[in-house]
Amino acid sequence: MPGTVVQRSEERAHQRYGWLDSHQSFPFAGNFDLAANAHGLLQVNNEDVVDIGEGFDMHQHRDAEIVTWVLSGTLVHQDSEGNSGVVYPGLAQRMSAGRGILHAERNDRRLPDGTRRSEPVHVVQMWIPPDETGIEPSYQELPIGDELDAGGLVVVASGLPRHRGDAAIGLRNRYAGLHAARLQPGRSVTVPDAPYGHLFVARGTVDVEGAGLLDHGDSLRLTGTGGQLVTAVTAAEVLIWEMHAGLR
Repeated sequence: MPGTVVQRSEERAHQRYGWLDSHQSFPFAGNFDLAANAHGLLQVNNEDVVDIGEGFDMHQHRDAEIVTWVLSGTLVHQDSEGNSGVVYPGLAQRMSAGRGILHAERNDRRLPDGTRRSEPVHVVQMWIPPDETGIEPSYQELPIGDELDAGGLVVVASGLPRHRGDAAIGLRNRYAGLHAARLQPGRSVTVPDAPYGHLFVARGTVDVEGAGLLDHGDSLRLTGTGGQLVTAVTAAEVLIWEMHAGLR
C-alpha cells in the first residue's frame, strides 16, 4: 500500500564505542537480521563519527554492496584485494564484498610531516545486497564534487539499466540506485518514483512535499510512491535510494 513513514533522528539506535559515535537507521549491532529489518533493498544506513587515528581494523564481509559517503574529514580504505584509497567529501565509493573480502577503514590520513589530520571523520555507510551471490569482490571510486555543487540530483551509484553511462559508480544490483544532492536554501529536487524509496537528510533541513520538515538525521521511507519535491530550508545534503525490488 502506498505511503510514507518518517523516522526522526532521535528514533535511531545510538551507540558510543569510545572512538566511534554511531547512529543507525536500521538495527545493526548485535545479532539482528538485516534482511528482516530492511526497507526495500536497503539494509544498513549508519551515520558514524570516527575519532582521529581510529577506525575499523581488517574485518570480513560477504555478499554486500557497501557504499561509503564521507561528509567531512577523510577515511582511509584498504582491502585484501589490494585496493586502497582515501575517501573524502564528494568522492563516490563502493565495495562489492562478493564471495568474501577483508577490509579496513580508518581515520588515519597522514600529512607530509607524518602527523595525522586533526579532525574526526563524519561518514554515512549504506548496504544493499547484490542481485547475485558469490561474485568476485571489486572496488570502485570516482570524484563527483563538481556535479554535486551544481545543485541537482546526482546519480552516485547504480545498477539500474537506465543509469548505464550516467552513474558515477556501478552497483551489482540491477534494481537499485543511489542519488545525492547538495542544495542551497530554496533549491529543490524531486524524489524518483519507485516501489521503494529512502531519503536521508545528511545535513541541514529540508521541506518534503507531503511530509513536512526533515532535519539532519531524519529519514523518509517511501513505499509505492515518489515525485515529492524536496526543498532546502537551510544548506542541505540528502541521500535518496531508488529501489525497484524488495527483499523476500
